[in-house]
Amino acid sequence: MGIPVTLIPGDGIGPSITDATVRVLEASGASIDWDVQLAGLAALMQLHDPMPEATLESIRRTRVALKGPLETPIGEGYRSVNVALRKTFDLYANVRPAHVVVRGGRFDKVDIVLVRENTEGLYIGIEHFIKVGDDPKAVAESTAVITRAGSERVIRYAFEYARLHDRRKVTLVHKANILKFSQGLFLEVGRQIATEYEPQGIVFEDKIVDAMAMNLVLRPEQYDVIVTTNLFGDILSDEISGLVGGLGLAPGANIGAHAAIFEAVHGTAPDLAGKGVANPGALIFAACMMLDHLRDGARANRIRVALETTIREGTHVTRDLGGTASTDEFTDAVIAELGSPALGLAAAR
Repeated sequence: MGIPVTLIPGDGIGPSITDATVRVLEASGASIDWDVQLAGLAALMQLHDPMPEATLESIRRTRVALKGPLETPIGEGYRSVNVALRKTFDLYANVRPAHVVVRGGRFDKVDIVLVRENTEGLYIGIEHFIKVGDDPKAVAESTAVITRAGSERVIRYAFEYARLHDRRKVTLVHKANILKFSQGLFLEVGRQIATEYEPQGIVFEDKIVDAMAMNLVLRPEQYDVIVTTNLFGDILSDEISGLVGGLGLAPGANIGAHAAIFEAVHGTAPDLAGKGVANPGALIFAACMMLDHLRDGARANRIRVALETTIREGTHVTRDLGGTASTDEFTDAVIAELGSPALGLAAAR
């Protein structure tokens, strides 16, 4: 029996890139017992529920899920399925790595991991209108909620990530110069936790978010692990993906105390669905993050090296990477690279 993992193929190109990812994992020898479940538009069409109880129960049982992109049905009061999953399982840390795969662009040395608080801030969803005169929507108010407990767990996660992955600096991003209470609390907690890790050689700094946004496009090489609040993390995580070529190779993880969900962060790309040309790279990288989580880091590194080597060679890549290969051809090339005699040496470096 393998390790039980919930598998959600998703919508649009999701089933295609999920199939490719499963093939790569199987070729690597990963021992996984997949429990295939539905969510999003596919679940609504088949089960009349975008987030079926069977899917939630599967994640409760396995505590680990790998999912393709999901489409939230438009209208009828449906909320984002991705957000609902995060709230249901209290997945408080969103982890988004970004590193250069294809060199020769503007930046060659970017290797950043952004840790975003995933359950609080402005995205907590406390909003209402205030009636003034005859206008029932004269004023709209949204409340940002920052708690000490929520701040502590995500900031501590960022420092622990740095420690476990031999990273040397954590940068906390905030707007405490203006939002002195909510952002100030986040910064205060960060400074307190930083003192615990200083003896371990992990450097701490804080940056105001607007200055950080500028520095990321000027000198991104100086950053290592970034931790920030929900809204800022949403924006900056896409920015760091842009530094290394966009969302096509961007994986993400949503981590909680009792469950973890790994995903490609790009959309469903319905215009590519069924054409066999989608790039599975982001989901394969997400599966590597999942293997790391499952303490199978050596296998994760082998897959990463095989994938990156295939992309850099450029012979069998999909059109978004400058090639003409189909999804299956790209996947076949990665699997072939997994069997290369040189792979073991490269993965060990």
